[in-house]
Amino acid sequence: MMTNSLLTPDKVCLQVVDVQESLMAKIHNADRVASTVELMIRCAKIFNIPILANTQYIKGLGPYVAGVEALIADVQRFDKIEFNALANKATQVFIEGLGKTVTTIVLVGVETHICIYQTAIGLLERGYKVWIVADGVSSRKISDHQAGLNRLQGVGATIGPAEMLIYELLGKAGTKEFKQILPLIISRGE
Repeated sequence: MMTNSLLTPDKVCLQVVDVQESLMAKIHNADRVASTVELMIRCAKIFNIPILANTQYIKGLGPYVAGVEALIADVQRFDKIEFNALANKATQVFIEGLGKTVTTIVLVGVETHICIYQTAIGLLERGYKVWIVADGVSSRKISDHQAGLNRLQGVGATIGPAEMLIYELLGKAGTKEFKQILPLIISRGE
């Protein structure tokens, strides 16, 4: 029987997947996705949540979009050619080194129906819960994005918007984290 419980920061790792300039130039709602990825990285740092980043063949596809690139200078980043980031040995070693308290991997990036989907499968196969930030992922075509989200939900991933996850991690107002994060959410103006 599956048990549901609210997430706390100590149970979570954020994984940023392939938010590279040349890919993002073709992604549906790319600005919204990049903004959400930036928000999730900022919040992860406030919560002291581990962060890892993947690029897809950086030699050919180039660096992350500028706003994200600036935020992850201090984050471990693994270049891959695999669509399932967990098929990449360095990524796998990082995930295995997280320890038993981390039970959920939060995924943001592109593309929903390819690398996000296959990475989620790789994580689920290893016993992790997967949270897909719905406004932090996308694909070139909205139909592929929606099909990817549907399939992800079908295999057991949790899907929800960034704010839903952030407030779940906060748990209550008035904390120092809440006071740091609230201006970030308000400044998005959505």
